[in-house]
Amino acid sequence: MPSRYPELKRRLDLVAGLALLAVSLPVQAAVAVAVAVDLGRPVLFRQVRTGLRGESFTLLKFRTMRPGSAEDGQRLTGVGRFLRRTSLDELPSLVNVVRGELSLVGPRPLLPEYLPLYDAEQRRRHDVRPGITGLAQVSGRNLLSWQDQFRLDVRYVDTMSARLDAWILLRTIGKVFVQEGIAAAGEPTRSKFTGSGR
Repeated sequence: MPSRYPELKRRLDLVAGLALLAVSLPVQAAVAVAVAVDLGRPVLFRQVRTGLRGESFTLLKFRTMRPGSAEDGQRLTGVGRFLRRTSLDELPSLVNVVRGELSLVGPRPLLPEYLPLYDAEQRRRHDVRPGITGLAQVSGRNLLSWQDQFRLDVRYVDTMSARLDAWILLRTIGKVFVQEGIAAAGEPTRSKFTGSGR
């Protein structure tokens, strides 16, 4: 990893995050109206995730599911499925990028309950800021096993560069258009991580 790239990466994230946030505001306004009509208020989903060095932060996304105790697949609405397929539900996460809690590119931020389940190698995914997209997301997304996702996350930590980030961002645009790897078989997205190697 180039020694100065993490500092440059943060500056690039801030500039790009602000620009993308401004450009996407009309789309976000339209999505917010659609979510409000479909699910009511609030239109944003807030959930605690784990970021750099294992520190917690509140991730922002558009709501895609009805409240309740039913299975996720049963609570996911038609509008919600569309937002997930197109990744439009992720747009509010640009606020997390501007705040410095997320990067545009990095390992996906996961639930704090997973922290004690990682082995020492998997825990290295927290050596960098998590991202809206990442190497695992353009290499299979939710179709990957947890073991393969974490292997790719750690590979990203070890090889992070401007060229790799640019490649991942370009691949992400293509993946959004073809809508690949959105959900594992029988899951609205993917099953929960229950321990090393699963």
